[in-house]
Amino acid sequence: MSFTYLLILALIQGITEFLPISSSGHLILLPNLTGAEDQGQVIDVAVHVGTLFAVMLYFRTDMRDAFGGIPRLLRGKIDTPGARLAFLLGVATVPVILAGLFLKVTGLNDMLRSIEVIGWTMLGFGLVLYWADKIGAEDKVTQDWSLRDAVILGLWQAIALIPGTSRSGITITGARQLGYARQDAARIAMLMSVPTIMASGTLLGLEVAGTADAQAARDGAIAALFAFIAALGALVVMMRLLRSVSFAPYVIYRVILGALLLGIAYS
Repeated sequence: MSFTYLLILALIQGITEFLPISSSGHLILLPNLTGAEDQGQVIDVAVHVGTLFAVMLYFRTDMRDAFGGIPRLLRGKIDTPGARLAFLLGVATVPVILAGLFLKVTGLNDMLRSIEVIGWTMLGFGLVLYWADKIGAEDKVTQDWSLRDAVILGLWQAIALIPGTSRSGITITGARQLGYARQDAARIAMLMSVPTIMASGTLLGLEVAGTADAQAARDGAIAALFAFIAALGALVVMMRLLRSVSFAPYVIYRVILGALLLGIAYS
C-alpha cells in the first residue's frame, strides 16, 4: 500500500472519527468510489488505535479519573467521581458490544456496507441531529450524567453500527435530546468512544493476530501515527467551535453527501 494512500486513510479516520459525520462510512466509501483495494483489517486496527490515543490525550483528566476508579469499581464501590465515571462508561458500552456481536454472527454487518445504506444513514441521521440540537435544552452538564442516561445513550450508540450513522454523531444526538449542553454532549460522546474503540480494536486485533507481516506492521504504524495527529486536531477544533457554533455545518455536510450518494446508488 502506497504512503499516499495510507496517509489519506489515516487522515479520513482521524478527522471523521470524532466529528459527527461517520468515519466508518467514509472508510467504506473510499475504496468503493475510487476502485482502490480495501485497506484490510490491519489498517483498520491501526487507525482505531491512533484515534484512541488522541481522545485519551485530549480528555486525559477524565481518563485518569476513570482508570483510577476501576479498582474501587471492581470492589463494588461507586463512591468516587472516577469510579462513577468508569461505571457509567461500562454501562453505556454494553449495548454496542451486544449489537456488534449480533451483527457479526448473523453476517448483517457485511450486508450493510453499501453506498445506498450509507447515503440514507448519512442523510437521515444528519436531519435527526439537527432536530435534536434544535429542540434539546441545555440544562445538563457532564456531572449530571446518570445511570438512566448512560443506558439511553448506550442504546443510541448501538445504532452507530449501521455504516454512515456516525458513533459520535448519534451519541451527541441522544445527549442533546436528553438536554445536555453542546460541549457536554460532545464530551460525553467522546468519553464513550474510549471503551467502544477499545472493544472493537481488541476484536479486530484478535482476528488479525499472527497474520500481519513486517510490511503490514510498518503500514499500520504509519497509519496510526497520522490518524492520531488528525484526530487530535479535529477534537481541538470541534470542541472550540462548539462554544459559539451549532452542529449545523456538520448537518449540511451530511445532507449534501447523503444526497450525492443516493444519487449514485440509484442512478
